[in-house]
Amino acid sequence: MDVQETEVQTDRVFTIPNLLSFLRLLGVPLFLWLILVEEADLLALAVLAFSGFSDYLDGKLARRWNQISKVGEILDPLADRLYIFSTIIAFTIRDIIPLWFAALLVARDLFLVLLVPLLRRRGMVKLPVHFLGKAATFCLLYAFPLLLLGIGEGTLPMLAQVFGWAFAIWGVALYWWAGILYAGQVRRVLRELPA
Repeated sequence: MDVQETEVQTDRVFTIPNLLSFLRLLGVPLFLWLILVEEADLLALAVLAFSGFSDYLDGKLARRWNQISKVGEILDPLADRLYIFSTIIAFTIRDIIPLWFAALLVARDLFLVLLVPLLRRRGMVKLPVHFLGKAATFCLLYAFPLLLLGIGEGTLPMLAQVFGWAFAIWGVALYWWAGILYAGQVRRVLRELPA
């Protein structure tokens, strides 16, 4: 991917990619209500599927239409983190994933949050997004709907469980690998930039 493709190309707020990211954000409370209150798993699955597809689509459209924006750089990862975090909570409460698996995902984000003050002392707000972080998010956003579809008996739920856990395990491994790479970036910044 060309470096210029990921740089801010517009100051516009109202773009199709930003609208998709905003709709994903609105889907987070809807997803939680559907899965925890109503236990309407198929509707919750549809919201998760929309989230995964729109995550792919908003980035593709932003690059294709030269609409990478500052707002999009905030909304897109925010929506990703909120979906992952809310899904972890909901799936743990519903016993779809074990607590140790949820702890692995949350621990990685806490690890990275602890690095933010170190960056801010050097005048940086964020690090460039790494491909592995995007790949990890992709795996997790596809694992969660499959794990939800895997509730029940029969061939389809069994296959969904197998593929869902394959995506989930790869997602966690890539999530931590990306976290370690981000920590390495922070270390380099701390060495190169004066306090």
